[in-house]
Amino acid sequence: MEEQIQNKLIEEEMKENYIDYAMSVITSRALPDVNDGLKPVHRRILYTMYLMKLYFSKPFVKSARIVGECFKFHPHGDSAIYDSLVRMAQDFSLRYPLVKGHGNFGGIDGFKQAQMRYTEAKFSKIGEELLTDIDKDTVKFLPNFDGSLTEPIVLPAKLPNLLINGSSGIAVGMATNIPPHNIQEVINAIIETIKNPGMSFEDLLGFIKGPDFPTGGIIVGSSGIRSAYKSGRGKIILRAKTEVQDKKIIIHEIPYQVNKSSLLEHIADLVKDKRVEGISDLRDESDKKGLRIVVELKKGANGEVVLNQLFKNSQLQITFGVNTIALVAGQPKLMNLKDMISYYILHRRRVVRRRTQFELDKAEDRKHILEGLKIALTNIDSVIKLIKASKNAEEAKKGLIETYNLSEKQSQAILDMKLQRLTSLEQNKIIEEYESLVKLIIELKEILASEEKILEIMVKELLELKEKYKDERRTLIIDDEESFEDEDLIKEEDIVITVTNSGYIKQINLDEYKNQKRGGKGVIGTETKEEDFVEQLFTTSNHSYLLIFTDKGKVHWLKAYKVPIGSRYSKGKAIVNLLDLKNEKVNAVLPVKNFINAYLFFCTKKGLIKKTHLKEFSNPRSGGIKAIKLKEKDEVIKVMLTSGDFEIILGSKNGLAVKFNEKDVREMGRNASGVRGIRLIKDSVVGMEIAKENSDLLTITENGFGKRTSMDEYRLIKRGGKGVINIKTESRNGKVVGIKTVMNSDEVMFITKKGVIIRTNVKGISKVGRNTLGVRIMKLKEGDKVTSVARVLNGS
Repeated sequence: MEEQIQNKLIEEEMKENYIDYAMSVITSRALPDVNDGLKPVHRRILYTMYLMKLYFSKPFVKSARIVGECFKFHPHGDSAIYDSLVRMAQDFSLRYPLVKGHGNFGGIDGFKQAQMRYTEAKFSKIGEELLTDIDKDTVKFLPNFDGSLTEPIVLPAKLPNLLINGSSGIAVGMATNIPPHNIQEVINAIIETIKNPGMSFEDLLGFIKGPDFPTGGIIVGSSGIRSAYKSGRGKIILRAKTEVQDKKIIIHEIPYQVNKSSLLEHIADLVKDKRVEGISDLRDESDKKGLRIVVELKKGANGEVVLNQLFKNSQLQITFGVNTIALVAGQPKLMNLKDMISYYILHRRRVVRRRTQFELDKAEDRKHILEGLKIALTNIDSVIKLIKASKNAEEAKKGLIETYNLSEKQSQAILDMKLQRLTSLEQNKIIEEYESLVKLIIELKEILASEEKILEIMVKELLELKEKYKDERRTLIIDDEESFEDEDLIKEEDIVITVTNSGYIKQINLDEYKNQKRGGKGVIGTETKEEDFVEQLFTTSNHSYLLIFTDKGKVHWLKAYKVPIGSRYSKGKAIVNLLDLKNEKVNAVLPVKNFINAYLFFCTKKGLIKKTHLKEFSNPRSGGIKAIKLKEKDEVIKVMLTSGDFEIILGSKNGLAVKFNEKDVREMGRNASGVRGIRLIKDSVVGMEIAKENSDLLTITENGFGKRTSMDEYRLIKRGGKGVINIKTESRNGKVVGIKTVMNSDEVMFITKKGVIIRTNVKGISKVGRNTLGVRIMKLKEGDKVTSVARVLNGS
């Protein structure tokens, strides 16, 4: 017979074929069944092991044998079967492994399992529970792929496997990702739902706190859990369990499904690329006792900050996307927590009912046989006579049926009865068995007639399972789900920042400097190279931004706490290693707490000044931005925050000063070069200050001399003037190195080229007129010079 050729659009044919393929993947490969929580391959493996009688109490069998037998039901390649078998044996993949493995079944490091010919397997105790009562007609069976055998469409699943072990899979057009849970919490929730079917998901949260992953870890926040349980979809933040101690970060548990080796490699790459700083060494100290990764910290590194950076940039913290899709009657369905529990209860109710019906049918069949045996025993002499007179078994069977009104099964049972059953003891056993069966049948019928009794049986079985397999929760849940910034982990406090001429920076605890009287020798504040000296020193909050201005007129951003912590004797760290500087030298550093309604006031070495609104610098960029347009051979001397109407005073190297009102300088953009602030003749600006009311101007020279002069002695003029004499710069004093606006209660710090620092009270420094020499502030060793002065704010 010839085949008929049909004309069909290729688009329609492809659409139909693709839909068939998609549904095949969805129902036969990628998604678990809501009843037993298993995909077809896992179900077939477990059923194969059941047929092979590989119970927990029995010896192990080669995995290759199991795979070979499973081919009868799952003809999709040995690797697909073996990989699935292996996963069911891994205690880091399943919260409650269904298979007990013997040999190399892979590890959390990501190394592969041994070949199937080398490993052995059998049921775990909990795995056996999924097939309990499968021989009692509790589930439906269908023919296998070639019709030679039958296989169960689902397993009886005494345990709520979908919830306790979860599942993940990618189908066509959809995916599932169901997290595992603690068996105690799940069973408690199921029992309460059985007792109170009207429970909401809010009520269930009182029993199931959240997922419980086999690798432990910490769930950060509960909003993702609530969303997942309410709608079936949600994002759960899962992070490693760590502790910071003795300049080390110790990792005890890592997030679920994170490869330990890949994690270590990634952290090493982060350190190499300087995306995470403060780590000196990384090593894996895991052993049979458990996982242990040690992260050694560099000297001065803050462990909490480094850990926070690791959480942000590595798989020490992941997002687990919950997507609870499973097959319900062969169709994919998105379910919430209540749905999954309800479907499990429905499944177990069917199983218990079918099992009870099976036991009832079996009991009634046996009762029927015993009734026949009782009739035979009552009429034993005539029965024996009838059998002896019969020509063959068939005639005897027919005679018994007709004479005693027996069924065919009963007459056959009488013919099969051994003579030993005729003893009085055996007769009593038959009567006792019959009476017990009568009682059993009554009980079974009562169960089938009452939904309440079926539910009671389910609760009883669940309580037995909970007692048998309960364990403690492994995954902690913390309520704080905010995304921490690094400063959230650092206590706010004032620190001292020092910057050297060659570009080294460090932070020092303010308490390391003891208060000294005028004329003291000071303490070592920074260990510098012979040709280097400290150029800038100031106090600020460790939560402030540091706006770092360079000789190229650019500004860079750096959080103060990211500046390495150093001792008084350390030189600090090169700024080029903290910022993306390209042939730039740092000339000014300004601490900024908030980008409020204020201005940045710039002053250059050649006497130019500029006022720009602070908000133009509120968007940090990794490569920095242009802050001022500089003229040739000019550089930024000082940048400070102003309100827009301050009085400003500039001090020059040759001892001149000019005071003017900030209002004389119009607001300009970032790319402007500014206007003249002081007219210079073979001179340069060394400092800029705000001329506060009732304050003094402190002037320091390179030879350690200085003085205070009342700010009232400097008359207010227009910007751009030559200025007035501030201090005499004769050979005893040397040139001016810095000026500071001070009050009588202030403290100041002076620092020398060789890194010696002295901290002293302002009131101990003489207050004299402008055109004077001043007094000795600091005793200097031969060859040393004062390089800078800093004010300690608020006496802190």
